[in-house]
Amino acid sequence: MWELIFVFAILFVGSFIQGASGFGFGLFSMGLLPILLTFKDSTLLVLALTILISLHVAVKFRKSIRGKDLLLILSFALAGRVLSFFILNFYGETEAMQKLLGLVLMGMVIYLYMSEKNGYARSFEKPVFPMLIGLIGGMIGGIFAVGGPFFVFYFLMRYKEKESYHANLQASFVIMNSFTILLHGIHGDFTDSFVLYFLLGAVAVLAGVHAGLKWFERLPHTRIKNVASFIVFAAGMNLLIFS
Repeated sequence: MWELIFVFAILFVGSFIQGASGFGFGLFSMGLLPILLTFKDSTLLVLALTILISLHVAVKFRKSIRGKDLLLILSFALAGRVLSFFILNFYGETEAMQKLLGLVLMGMVIYLYMSEKNGYARSFEKPVFPMLIGLIGGMIGGIFAVGGPFFVFYFLMRYKEKESYHANLQASFVIMNSFTILLHGIHGDFTDSFVLYFLLGAVAVLAGVHAGLKWFERLPHTRIKNVASFIVFAAGMNLLIFS
């Protein structure tokens, strides 16, 4: 019983962060869920629930979605997801993956801090940049469910409008995660217990993202990101040291 409550709380807080800031569900949830679930089940659960969260947001801001702009980055992101599918299936149950996830989570926090501090270069608008971002972000997102910061980085540069950033970011998450879940579904990677956690998680994330969206216009993004970053970094250290 307490395990279910703990999972519900993790998913609610993570989805609230994503609703308010555009990302963070995977970063937050993957720092804590592997304490209770296997690494592979944690990844698949977060990927599946991210579809619900992102679809909710994308529908809300659907007029701001730019389909042509998504084509290049998502083509390479889906290629990255194919590679991640094989990696997760071969190594998803190993203890080493939890330690590697700890390093990735801590690295993501440092990456976000450094990119915000140094700003973004105009040269990154060249086509090679979305290709590289899509491939790397797709791979890390498919393995660890924390590829969001790479796409946040791209869409923050691509759009000045808050709604366009949020809408296209979430639309990309829906497409990428649906593709990955389809691959794992065909491979038969889902268990009966996964269905239970998904149904519980669906209630948590829909409530969390709804509350987060209410704060989207009011809550300072820097405050959300700072708190989330601290928790993610601490969770990464926990996985690295104690897993």
